[in-house]
Amino acid sequence: MIPLLAIAAWSGTGKTTLLKRLIPQLCASGIRPGLIKHTHHNMDVDTPGKDSYELRKAGAAQTLVASQQRWALMTETPEEPELDLAYLVSRMDVSALDMVLVEGFKHEAVPKIVLFRQDCGYSVDELTIDKHVIAVASDIPLVVDVPQLDINDIPQITAFILRWLGH
Repeated sequence: MIPLLAIAAWSGTGKTTLLKRLIPQLCASGIRPGLIKHTHHNMDVDTPGKDSYELRKAGAAQTLVASQQRWALMTETPEEPELDLAYLVSRMDVSALDMVLVEGFKHEAVPKIVLFRQDCGYSVDELTIDKHVIAVASDIPLVVDVPQLDINDIPQITAFILRWLGH
């Protein structure tokens, strides 16, 4: 099973910002990360007016768009319950990856680093640290029973993840 590591936090805490800085550091360390991002929005990765968008909207249940640089598979799931993380990971080519980073999915039973920012609009008392939390990354000192990382120190977070991966 490929290692999964979730970056979990309330909206507006900086999950995407952290991942945008973390992923290049992991790559520079020889790690090939995949990414699954959860969103509560009705998102669309295609562009209205493009042929692929128009063909998908015509009723295709799945649309694969491919170019020399990348390909993407879009699957329509309007009547389906929310997909679980294990199913989504099973759709990935794990032979090309060393780990999968997960943004969101904070209620899934996978290892996670929880983020906390002092000015995020939540109290430290609202922070959920369950048995799956392997660390907390924060911009203020916290009293927690797991390792605490500096949310702004990407090399420190990278080193922690590399140790966690056994590298």
